[in-house]
Amino acid sequence: MSFTPSYIQLLETGEFEKRVSLAKKLSVKCSVCPNDCGVDRANGELGICHSSTMPVVSSYTAHFGEEPVLSGTKGAGNIFFGNCNLSCVFCQNYEISQNWKIEKQNTISVERLAEIMIELQNRGCSNIGLVSPTHFSVQILEAIFLAAQNGLKLPIIYNSNGYDSVETLKLFGKVIDIYLPDFKYGNDEYAKRFSNAENYFQTAKDALKEMYRQVDDKLIYENNVAVRGMIMRHLVLPNDLADSEKVFEFIAKELSPNVHISLMSQYFPTNKAIQHILLNRKIRNSEYEKVIALLEKYGLTNGWTQELESSDFYIPRFNENRTNPFEN
Repeated sequence: MSFTPSYIQLLETGEFEKRVSLAKKLSVKCSVCPNDCGVDRANGELGICHSSTMPVVSSYTAHFGEEPVLSGTKGAGNIFFGNCNLSCVFCQNYEISQNWKIEKQNTISVERLAEIMIELQNRGCSNIGLVSPTHFSVQILEAIFLAAQNGLKLPIIYNSNGYDSVETLKLFGKVIDIYLPDFKYGNDEYAKRFSNAENYFQTAKDALKEMYRQVDDKLIYENNVAVRGMIMRHLVLPNDLADSEKVFEFIAKELSPNVHISLMSQYFPTNKAIQHILLNRKIRNSEYEKVIALLEKYGLTNGWTQELESSDFYIPRFNENRTNPFEN
């Protein structure tokens, strides 16, 4: 039996159209994300994300660098959105996330965004990956609605930085099939200093609880590719600036030890990181191994680690009660 995204049922019942109408109200005095800027984006006012009501798409492609259960053999149909609701000093994609004047050139219509989703489906991609979608959540929801009306039937991946609004996420219930959030910090001081995020830890915890409520901890597969579930990404930072233990303790005790964790090793000092003494070097093997030990401490045995020398290579970690479709 082939997988059918739950947004198809929302479309058929008319609930999807109601969600789009509710979402548009969030942009009037913008509360789309936790920054809660209160600006009228519909009339051209810009908040922290420097974005209006038109989505900014830097690129889209069949992407083979995601976790193997997402890329599969056909690639994830990733759509990379410009601008961001955070301002990480070490952002590896700063040229599209913080280069607002240039990115303005990549503004497209919601209708064109829907067409891109169909185009990626026609290319044979395994899914639609929304990369840095938070600040364009309203437009994305409408685009998925339009694309579904025109035959979209792929799973949708919401790949965010974790700084998401629970109110907005609720509108995506039964629309998003796979949540792929970052969980950047267990420390609010560092989150504010290095990402300009107020109250990141609690905000991210609330958002992740809502994502978990929607899709649970089990990955569901079809043809060796995940079609539903949740994978949390955690980037190891030098000098334990991510406060990884608090992140893992929350996941294990307040969500589930079965949640899949993708432990990222690719940190390097880019963007403005070189200006910060605590961030101006790559992570050490000993630092990464220490964080792996914390995964073991909290019983988080599902997911993937990486080698520092090859951050595109994923090493599966699955407990004896779980099956990794890529292990053979």
